[in-house]
Amino acid sequence: MAPSDGEPKTHLQLLADRVISESLESTRRSVAMCEESWDAGAKTQVALQRQADQLDEVEQSMMQIRVEVREASGNLAKMRRCCCLCTLPCREASRFEEVAVWSRGGNGKVVGRQPKRLPPPEVASGYIPRLTDDPREDEMEANVQRISQIIGNMRAMAIDIGYEVEAQKAQVAVIADMATSNQCCIKDVTHQTGKILKSQ
Repeated sequence: MAPSDGEPKTHLQLLADRVISESLESTRRSVAMCEESWDAGAKTQVALQRQADQLDEVEQSMMQIRVEVREASGNLAKMRRCCCLCTLPCREASRFEEVAVWSRGGNGKVVGRQPKRLPPPEVASGYIPRLTDDPREDEMEANVQRISQIIGNMRAMAIDIGYEVEAQKAQVAVIADMATSNQCCIKDVTHQTGKILKSQ
């Protein structure tokens, strides 16, 4: 218990007072560090979402390129028939590659990101034993509860970030395959165009 007003403090009471003050400052620093970490995690999530949007745009561009290349290939096929040219052997390889890439997930789209949602962490109490009934102990208790809450939320955030990173890795792999397929198709179309021009 704290000494009555006007009563001099003993050596042990002075020591306890100093320890309580140091402990309070420690919990304040811990809260500040946890909040900084939480802020960094939130910024990471924002950056990942921005990157996800950019990957979606790239994937859509790859699909649009495929549509345009297939259209060009169809027009060249009509020209080949008009010019009585034989089908180029590369077309079968391109078609096989298209099946492997573009049929993935139905339309080449990566399966939607589905992070595992954790229930909100329960905030416990009674972290700080009451030795002096000092208001500083109340603040320490509140600080430790805040630290526990932030750590629980950061765990859920880390899981969400992990799912998002894995989803983006898979999407990057699909985009790379799309680019390879488009490159082969463009090479095929260029070859066909050269053959038609030479026949003129």
